[in-house]
Amino acid sequence: MSGIGACILDAEGLRLTAEEKRFFAEANPFGFILFARNIDTPDQVRALCDEMREAVGREAPITIDQEGGRVQRLRAPQWRDWLPPLEHVAAAGDRAEEAMYLRYRIIADELRDLGIDSNCAPLVDVASEATHPFLKNRCYGSDPAQVARIGRAVADAMLEGGVLPVLKHIPGHGRAQADSHLELPMVSVPRDELAAVDFLPFRALNGLPMGMTAHLVYSDVDGRPATLSPVMMQMIRDEIGFDGLIMTDDISMKALSGSLEEIAAGSIAAGCDVVLLCNASLDERRAVAAASGRLQGAAEARAARAIAARQTPTEVDIPALEAKLDALISGRGDG
Repeated sequence: MSGIGACILDAEGLRLTAEEKRFFAEANPFGFILFARNIDTPDQVRALCDEMREAVGREAPITIDQEGGRVQRLRAPQWRDWLPPLEHVAAAGDRAEEAMYLRYRIIADELRDLGIDSNCAPLVDVASEATHPFLKNRCYGSDPAQVARIGRAVADAMLEGGVLPVLKHIPGHGRAQADSHLELPMVSVPRDELAAVDFLPFRALNGLPMGMTAHLVYSDVDGRPATLSPVMMQMIRDEIGFDGLIMTDDISMKALSGSLEEIAAGSIAAGCDVVLLCNASLDERRAVAAASGRLQGAAEARAARAIAARQTPTEVDIPALEAKLDALISGRGDG
C-alpha cells in the first residue's frame, strides 16, 4: 500500500469537481468520508463513490456517520430514519443486542447498495448522568459490559453486511461534559476508574479493524488531548490492546488548537495512523494531506489489514429482518 496518503478526506458537493479529481489523484488519501451535502439520490451517491475511487485508482474505503438518530447522513424519504441508539436500546430491553444487530445489518445493506463500505460505529462510549447532550443519546448505555456486548453486535452486523466498522471514540468519550466540536473536554477521573469503566468496551472490541480517537484530556494520564498525546496513544495500543488502524476524529473540531497542518502532523507524531479532516476548503485539504504524509511502517500494515477485513456481504432477507426488528421492539418478538 506504499504511496497511500495518511488521511481521510471529503468532497465539497454531490460530484467531484475537476480540481478535486486532480487533487485526490495526487494526494491518494487512504479513504473518503461523506456528509449530508454529498447526498441527494441513490444514483448520485453511487456516482460520487465511483468518482472517488476512480480518482485514486483503487477500491478506497468510503465511510459515513450513520449511527441513527441525530447522527445519520442518509435520511427519509430515500432511506430509513432511526431512533437515537440509546432510545432503541431502551425500547428493546433485554433484547437490545439482537435489536441493534438487526438495525445495523439493515443499515449495512443500505450503505453497501450505495458503494459505501465503512461506517463510523459502533460508538461504545459509556454514558453517565454527566455525559454531554451532544453524545448522550448516541451511547448504548451506562453499563460498560452491556455496552461492549451491544458494540460487538453492531460491529458483527456491519462486517457481515460488507461494511467496515469504526470503533469510537477511543479511549472513551462518555465522561465529557463539553461538546468537543466546540471546546476541549477535560476529565480528571483517576486512571484506575477509567480502566474499569471507560476502557472496558474498547478492550473487549480491540480486535476491530479501525478505530477513531476522542478529542479530550484525561488529566490523570496526560495533559494533552488523546488525539495529540503519545502517552495516550501508547496506552490505547498497550493497555487497551487496540492494534487496528486508528484515525483521528475530525481535526477541524474546536477541541484542538493550532493550525490544521500542526494538528495533522502532531496526530501522526503522537501515534495516530490516519488524519480525518472534514468540512474544509480545498486548500486546507491540500495542506493537511501534505502534513499527514504517507502510510508507512506499522500504519501501512494496519491499513492493509483493515482493507483485508472487508467481507462480501452475507445473503439476507432485509424485509424479514425489518419485520423481526419491529416485532422485537413492540414486544412481540418470539425468537
